[in-house]
Amino acid sequence: MSLDLAYLARMAQRGAFTRVVVARAQGSVPREEGAAMLVWPDRIEGTIGGGALEYAAVEKARKGLTGIEKIPLGPAMAQCCGGAVTLAYETFDASSVARIAGDWHARPLGRTTNPPLALTRALSRARDRGETPPMLIGDWLIERVTAPATPIWIWGAGHVGRAFVSTLAPLPGLAISWADSGVERFPETTPEGVTPLIAENPADLVPLAPSNARHFILTYSHALDLELCHRLLTHGFTGLGLIGSASKWVRFRKRLGMLGHTAAQISRIACPIGDPTLGKHPQAIALGVATGLVKELTAAQAATERGTRAG
Repeated sequence: MSLDLAYLARMAQRGAFTRVVVARAQGSVPREEGAAMLVWPDRIEGTIGGGALEYAAVEKARKGLTGIEKIPLGPAMAQCCGGAVTLAYETFDASSVARIAGDWHARPLGRTTNPPLALTRALSRARDRGETPPMLIGDWLIERVTAPATPIWIWGAGHVGRAFVSTLAPLPGLAISWADSGVERFPETTPEGVTPLIAENPADLVPLAPSNARHFILTYSHALDLELCHRLLTHGFTGLGLIGSASKWVRFRKRLGMLGHTAAQISRIACPIGDPTLGKHPQAIALGVATGLVKELTAAQAATERGTRAG
């Protein structure tokens, strides 16, 4: 139930698209309120649950449908879910994305041009009390505008780095920077929205990272890994994960201590990263690390929203 402006602006670079979002969900349905997909004439990004519902929505979006559509899944789609969904269809391009401002974006998707009193009151409670308004009031769609993208820095373009980037790149709300020592280290095609950074010594790139970035060190060199840990501990970060074994981490803790870092500082580094029960295949490591990151970001967002409501 949010609009990621950085993500939408990036998607608009491909051309105008129709965004289809689940604005209301009742009973048993394929996806929750806020689930969305973007539809171009030749491609789709995201999903509202697949199956007959999504197929029909894609066809309608490509035919230019805009507005609100209420769908009882049993009678209309012959689906056994038994629930009902209300879909909102809205066209975006670069200029319309750029015009979105404020914490909440409310707009009519029907014939109504004047906001109803219920909408005005809901937005007032959202801004004054932190109450989350319903996503749909009449034919007005209301969505929170997300905070700036979370900066993610991935150090190393080897097998694990590539697997990790391919896993994270489709997720909204992330600004991914990918660093290594040469262009030949990267795949021929970099995922959309990922910024490659190249330096003979990648550790020299550390000053470019914002202090609130989350870092994942996955390079081919233990010496480079250690230098990155050392520089990042001095530079500052929100999160830092290091790939490696338990024995590697014992050595690194000792060496980082010798470089002047306190035990409390060193303990902020997570090593080894990933879920060892998933195995050592690059995709398995990437899956474990990405799952942990998504859980962390989701928990942080929930804590922020609770604090907003409390305030």
